[in-house]
Amino acid sequence: MSLKTAAEYIESLRQLKLDLYLLGEKVENWVDNPIIRPSINAVAMTYKVAHEPKNEDLATTDSMLTGKKVNRFNALFKSTDDMVSKVKLQRELGQRTACCFQRCVGLDGINAVFSTTYEIDQKHGTEYHHRFREWLKYVQDNDLCLQGAMTDVKGNRAVAPSKQTDPDMFVHVVERRSDGIIIRGAKASQTGTVNSHEMLIMPTLRMREGDEDYSLSCAIPTDAEGVHLIYGRQPCDTRKLEEGDIDVGNYSFGGQETLTILDNVFVPWDRVFMCGELEFAIMMVERFAAYHRQSYGGCKPGIGDVLIGAAASMADYNGTRRAPHIREKLGEMIHLTETIHACGLACAHEGWKTKSGNYQSNILLANVCKHNTTRFPYELCRLAEDIAGGILVTLPSEKDFRHPVMGKYIDKYLKGVPDVPTEHRIRMLTLIHSMTFGQIAPSYRTESLHGAGSPQAQKIMIERETDMDLKQRLARSLAGIDEREAVTA
Repeated sequence: MSLKTAAEYIESLRQLKLDLYLLGEKVENWVDNPIIRPSINAVAMTYKVAHEPKNEDLATTDSMLTGKKVNRFNALFKSTDDMVSKVKLQRELGQRTACCFQRCVGLDGINAVFSTTYEIDQKHGTEYHHRFREWLKYVQDNDLCLQGAMTDVKGNRAVAPSKQTDPDMFVHVVERRSDGIIIRGAKASQTGTVNSHEMLIMPTLRMREGDEDYSLSCAIPTDAEGVHLIYGRQPCDTRKLEEGDIDVGNYSFGGQETLTILDNVFVPWDRVFMCGELEFAIMMVERFAAYHRQSYGGCKPGIGDVLIGAAASMADYNGTRRAPHIREKLGEMIHLTETIHACGLACAHEGWKTKSGNYQSNILLANVCKHNTTRFPYELCRLAEDIAGGILVTLPSEKDFRHPVMGKYIDKYLKGVPDVPTEHRIRMLTLIHSMTFGQIAPSYRTESLHGAGSPQAQKIMIERETDMDLKQRLARSLAGIDEREAVTA
């Protein structure tokens, strides 16, 4: 099958039979639901760019498995250049959607599972890697949208998966049969599940003795029997049900999250890629985490570009653009955005080839990239809100603006510079509001903090991946505690 167009992707979603709930009600026609549709449009953009000549090298590549042309979001990394292209593609998509376009978790997941299954097979003589290759060929051949499912609900964080009072706090195997396995549990904060054809299940943390049933990776269709999806709330989400488009801000695009329930879901053996090999769970987790923390060096700078443009536009509309303090704040926003992007590119360039043949991003630099992202978007949002002004959170509604009597007062008194229509100023304010206050779920600032792991998770990996012995040897040598390096022979 050839690469799907955006329209073909949207039409393919109509064939799914999802068990989906939103605001307490089961959703039948979810593709056209006004709360959900913006998130579908964001994914559709990943299909659209694959057909654009100017973005072809970024959005598509040759499959490492078949040699066929595939969407990059379904591809394995054949080189460090592939990982660089991934980051640049993510920035392009961030610029054009100003939100989460939801396919990065799947991309990062397939690369982590690919290399990990190879090494499991080497040690245990299993056939997980072959199964995974065949499943990934199916995904590529049908140009499917893939959702990576890692984050378990976790229950009592102080207790291991197998020691939980309720065993379902982590997804686990409840029955092994001759034809497959039965799994149960839930995955929280799942990005893009409703807009995906398949889910790739992965463990969420290091497993220890007794956690064998929780050391699990497998693939299931999003509409498989026993899969129940509960759509996450978004700040101001019901604005999308109102008439007009101004109050929504980013009207066309948005992200989505679900609580994904797996209630005794059957998985055939040919879709099982890890089942009990607990010592490899952490390899899969850490490799995925590095890929995904690298991803933030692409999408978040792209979204940041839009926020910078919105802040600069508000400065123009307010007549403050040339003020020194405004120029300094915009310069700082640019600096923060480019710093995130630079680190995303760095961990791609410094990647390495795994035993399976695909490439892994540099784990230390990927964690530095994501740790920057836990901080910088908060400052970007603060600066954008500062430049926009307090009217950002006291703006009247679009209905008031369209009112035949009250509208003229809003148009008169909320005007900035004379040559910019009041409506333009209002639209830019609501765009900034939607980006900084989280109307476009997941919000720019909160998702930047918790997506791909909390700040503490990156700190642990940064310390673990740092060669501290080398740093101390360098210091001891230069201090004269150890023998100093001779300059001349």
